[in-house]
Amino acid sequence: MDVVVVESPAKAKTINKYLGDNYVVLASYGHVRDLPSKDGSVIPNDDFAMTYITDDKSTKHVKAIADAMKGGDRLYLATDPDREGEAISWHVMKALEDDYGFRDIAAKRVVFNEITKRAVLEGINNPRDLDMDLINAQQARRALDYLVGFTLSPVLWRKLPGAKSAGRVQSVALRLICQREIEIEAFRPKEYWTVEVDFKTAGNAALVGRLTHLNGVKLDRFSLADQASAEAAKRTLEGGDFIVAAVETKPTRRNPAPPFTTSTLQQEASRKLGFGAKRTMQIAQRLYEGFDIDGETVGLITYMRTDGVQMANEAIAASRDIIGREFGADYVPGEARVYRSKAKNAQEAHEAIRPTDFARLPASMASYLNDEQRRLYDLIWKRATASQMESARLSRTTIETAAKDGTAKLRTTGTVVDFPGFLKLYEEGRDEKQDGDEDRRLPKVSEGEGLRNEKVRPEQHFTEPPPRYSEATLVKKLEELGIGRPSTYASILTVLQDRNYVVLDRKRFMPEDKGRLVTAFLESYFHRYVEYGFTADLEDQLDAVSAGEVDWKIVLRDFWRDFSNAVEGTSELRVREVFDKVNDLLAPHLYPDGGQDRACPVCKKGVLNLRGGRNGFFIGCNAYPECHYTRAMKQAEEGDADEKFAAGPIALGDDIESGMPLTLRKGPYGLYIQLGEAVEGDKKKKKPKRAGLPADVSVEQLDLDLAQKIINLPRLVGEHPETGKTIFAGIGRFGPYVQSESRYFKLETTADALTIGLNHAVAVIADGMSKGGGRRGANTIRTLGDHPDGGDVKVLDGRFGPYVKYKKLNATLPKTADPMQMSLEDGLALLRAKAEKDGQKPTKARAKTKAKAKPKAKAKPKAKGKPKAKAKAGTGKAAAAASEAVSGSSD
Repeated sequence: MDVVVVESPAKAKTINKYLGDNYVVLASYGHVRDLPSKDGSVIPNDDFAMTYITDDKSTKHVKAIADAMKGGDRLYLATDPDREGEAISWHVMKALEDDYGFRDIAAKRVVFNEITKRAVLEGINNPRDLDMDLINAQQARRALDYLVGFTLSPVLWRKLPGAKSAGRVQSVALRLICQREIEIEAFRPKEYWTVEVDFKTAGNAALVGRLTHLNGVKLDRFSLADQASAEAAKRTLEGGDFIVAAVETKPTRRNPAPPFTTSTLQQEASRKLGFGAKRTMQIAQRLYEGFDIDGETVGLITYMRTDGVQMANEAIAASRDIIGREFGADYVPGEARVYRSKAKNAQEAHEAIRPTDFARLPASMASYLNDEQRRLYDLIWKRATASQMESARLSRTTIETAAKDGTAKLRTTGTVVDFPGFLKLYEEGRDEKQDGDEDRRLPKVSEGEGLRNEKVRPEQHFTEPPPRYSEATLVKKLEELGIGRPSTYASILTVLQDRNYVVLDRKRFMPEDKGRLVTAFLESYFHRYVEYGFTADLEDQLDAVSAGEVDWKIVLRDFWRDFSNAVEGTSELRVREVFDKVNDLLAPHLYPDGGQDRACPVCKKGVLNLRGGRNGFFIGCNAYPECHYTRAMKQAEEGDADEKFAAGPIALGDDIESGMPLTLRKGPYGLYIQLGEAVEGDKKKKKPKRAGLPADVSVEQLDLDLAQKIINLPRLVGEHPETGKTIFAGIGRFGPYVQSESRYFKLETTADALTIGLNHAVAVIADGMSKGGGRRGANTIRTLGDHPDGGDVKVLDGRFGPYVKYKKLNATLPKTADPMQMSLEDGLALLRAKAEKDGQKPTKARAKTKAKAKPKAKAKPKAKGKPKAKAKAGTGKAAAAASEAVSGSSD
């Protein structure tokens, strides 16, 4: 009995059917060993010794393989055909040796590019030895990512509080996003105008010409810089007689794009299907592992992590047969197309992503797949098939028109498809908008033909900033720069979002303030390690390791020598020094006038600086505590809440009942109304009454009368005529409501909560009950005041009626008590009575009384002479964050 190890259980099940009873196929479920998430897993001073462990989840899978091996003859390691798969196979063998004592295992490596019976059997019949060059390349990548993550991340935590982690490749991707944002912010739109003329030909066909020459001068983009110059050009054109000066037609050919690689699949799935890189790879994995089709489980596509663009000869022949059958002989080129990959690394020796059988047309597979799988398979099939189709033949026509007096020349261009070729099946998507004139169908005209001037149309334009990166364009840029490898792109984008360094807004990446700070820090102190050229060169070195050209330990030594010195150079930096340098670097983003205007808008004396606190980074005045001005990490614009409240709360007037001032304030969770002020030196810490400003009430709408009504919510509406229960109206976390018997019924607006009468409230409740009843919960009727020991004493309405609440102590109101008339003293009396009945102090929570029943355990005597051990930097939550940074870019 031979044992075969693959990565996934789905693949194991399929391959077991192909191989029969003489084989047992087991899944490793991915990696079985890894570097533990703690400091010291890679030891540079011990020639980069790496300590691997088998995690708890993988132990049972390794044990299953070990049990099977006890009665087995040979071990076939059939994990994925790339560096990562090679390393997984090696780790499986090492885990068997180290954990279960196997020696001299007769292990062979088996690779296949697709999960079909033919490919699997061919792989089993042609095994090879493990490729240690590929394994060492993967180990080197893992060690580099670990060393950067576990060395650089703690520096970030100490020097830039609030930052989470830094990774070798993710930090470079983040820098790309941040630099693009800087370009957008620095961009200043420039006005320009174009002028087009709507002509009619002798045959009454429409022809549109764009002005290119005026008064003998060739126009560039900014020649017509304003409306005045455009209008002058318009007047010249309106008075002219025009003819066709020249017609030129050039035949062109457009060739199909090669089949998908990993990166081009991610780009095109983003453009055409709206899939993120991670989702694309998940769906592709499922297509690769296969489906049960007519009683046999087969993979529908080849391996999806590849830089290769070539296809096997039999696949090319099959695609040409399908093209001839489906589209006709004219669509089959005379010779098969052969594509060459630019990739230098050995792991990409396998094929492009293609269907395993071109005869499985997307329409015939639709019933076996869900919608996402069907759409991605359709995209892969079309791209691979189109890559072997005949070129498209096009005619590009340029029509030159001119005024008879020579004052103006205009040009019209258009492209006509003479033979669609591959375009009949597939056309590659574009990331940005293209000029649509190229695809315009032009009328037939001849030189010297007169044209009738129908209308002259000047049009204003403004230059646009470079677009933010989408997933597709960022992956494309990373690939162009040689940063990362096929299996890393999806995880890089995911980690950046999980760390809250970037946000994907309308399918475009925008850097968060935290991401910009991290990038500014790295550019200031670790510039070399976020340079695009350096990161790409390191990738080339890893490729050289996989090709057997360079020793992997040499790569690690060269990197660590300079990197460790750079880290050591930051040891004496103070946090304020770091903040000041980052502050200067981000000044154009943080302050007006390109960072020149940093004067505090409130005290006019202090200077604004970048600061950090428990809730993150912000801009604050350096005259604190005399000046309390703060704002978010962005340039304040006119009308921003930060600017409206820069000078402090907005006074609304004095409350009629209490005589205390009502003010509108800005807090960390939004705007709120406050009655009165906190009393300085009050040991009881009595809090002023507050109410959040409702979402449908603007600052401009708020006046004293409206503020008084909002601060006094919830209000008593009356008693339900049928149940006799009290009805209240108020505003809660889910918006305005009416409430009765602990049930809440939604109202449309804040105005409804302030004005609703008894009849309308009863109708709302009846309508809500007919639809399944309102939302249950205890609502605060009133806040009676502060308890002598600190904290609010409230009257709430629960499912069994109104009750008084202080911390975890509840006391039911007598039936005769009116919750709207109850005083703080009445509430305290009810709480004392309830506490005495329960046998607890009125100021303590019930949980503490339970603790009294248990005798305290005797404290262990402290050991003398042994200092308390310090926590390692690489443990706990810190290690988890660094570990994510490390795993985010591993290949």
